[in-house]
Amino acid sequence: MRIACAVEYDGAGFSGWQRQHHARSVQGDVEAALSRVADHAVHIFCAGRTDAGVHATWQIIHFETTASRGDHSWVLGVNANLRKDAGLLWAQPVSDDFHARFSAQSRRYRYIILNRPRPSPLLRRRVVWCHVPLDEVRMQAAANDLLGTHDFSSYRTLACQAKSPVRTVHRLTVQRSGDFLYLDIEANAFLHHMVRNVAGVLMSIGRGEQEIGWAREVLEYRDRTRGGVTAPAGGLYMVGVGYPESCGIGPVGAFPVYG
Repeated sequence: MRIACAVEYDGAGFSGWQRQHHARSVQGDVEAALSRVADHAVHIFCAGRTDAGVHATWQIIHFETTASRGDHSWVLGVNANLRKDAGLLWAQPVSDDFHARFSAQSRRYRYIILNRPRPSPLLRRRVVWCHVPLDEVRMQAAANDLLGTHDFSSYRTLACQAKSPVRTVHRLTVQRSGDFLYLDIEANAFLHHMVRNVAGVLMSIGRGEQEIGWAREVLEYRDRTRGGVTAPAGGLYMVGVGYPESCGIGPVGAFPVYG
């Protein structure tokens, strides 16, 4: 039987999603918990691997099992075997041709910036602090140049292993609510550090360090060495994965809001 689940986690205590031999990972913790409930070794596949420090409110996974458990039992059993910084939201059977990664048509992330003179001790691992005033209107104008299908070589890491740098950005918005800026981006898929590099470029423009057209210039360089600074991981959340309606999986989870 193939089972799909939604996983929510606070990324601050993890070295990232992918299983590692000498560091704690989300995949490692969830696989261990699932294996205890299933009473056999379980290997999971995810919609998109997240980096160290990145959070998720809607990470979709699937796994195969010979164990017979109810949907509610999977959730209760796995959560009982996880620490408090990760957990399943739901579990449901899916068809044998469903794949958490390859069936996905889009992914959605939210990046949160606290924009005020003083940092927040309470949110230090939940948002990214910027003490210099940011102009969200300039940031949105620059963001518009990144919509559509482009070669995003300048917005990925030099170590990115994706075969093609071409991605399609469906939505990219920058909105302010009090001292908080919310950068929401949806694309068919993302390159390694792509969202954080986009955030870094837009923040430089928002601070007035670069002109609005710089986001487009960086894109056209197709050269990571001429890109902007990679923004910190702590403000980034995976919040949605889009699948064909026939899969029966909703597109988004909770959108973290702090102001």
